Amino acid sequence: MICRVQQLGRVEYSEALELQRRNVALCKAGTIPDTLLLLEHPHVYTFGRSAKREHLLVSKQFLAKAGVEVFGTDRGGDITYHGPGQLVGYPILDLTRHRRDIVWYMRSLEEVFIGAAAGFGIRAGRINGVTGVWVGDEKLVAMGVHISRWVTSHGFAFNVNTDLRYFEYIVPCGLRGKGVTSLQKLLGQNVEMETVAKRVIEEFDQVFGFEMVPVEESTIEGRK
Repeated sequence: MICRVQQLGRVEYSEALELQRRNVALCKAGTIPDTLLLLEHPHVYTFGRSAKREHLLVSKQFLAKAGVEVFGTDRGGDITYHGPGQLVGYPILDLTRHRRDIVWYMRSLEEVFIGAAAGFGIRAGRINGVTGVWVGDEKLVAMGVHISRWVTSHGFAFNVNTDLRYFEYIVPCGLRGKGVTSLQKLLGQNVEMETVAKRVIEEFDQVFGFEMVPVEESTIEGRK
């Protein structure tokens, strides 16, 4: 089964939302195969459907002066941060081609990143009752998805060389008492984003049984 891979570089969050919307519509219509969008965002905080405003620990005016945007979204979960040095992925998958099982999908996503972390010598895993991929009590990969007519959108945020200080302004994913980590912090050195993306693509292939097919940017639906 084919999954297109579109590596987009740095993309404004609003543009990424529109890209997802258009790709979801095409996927529902059966005109495109499963698609994985990989990108980075400028500094932005996003609120999921169950987010609490008090989990943003600073004012929006403070963030605006710092050049940080805030968006409400239709994904699951609470508040999270996206920014440079973080590999963000939006899988647009038609689960009717796989399994109509949201729990299976989330555990499969987690398995992708447990495998990806292992490729860098890091033993990552799960914590019962919460989504994401963890190293001890620190989250390495955050996840939040939306599913409409069994087509997925939103997805994951993998902290690679992320500036973790931005998480100090929020209660990440609404979980007090838990920390956040990155590959850079765990390995003690900067990690090439291209190397990480390649590893993640390989793990998608293994976990979901895809044939991962790269797509040129000029052919991306909805890209300006």
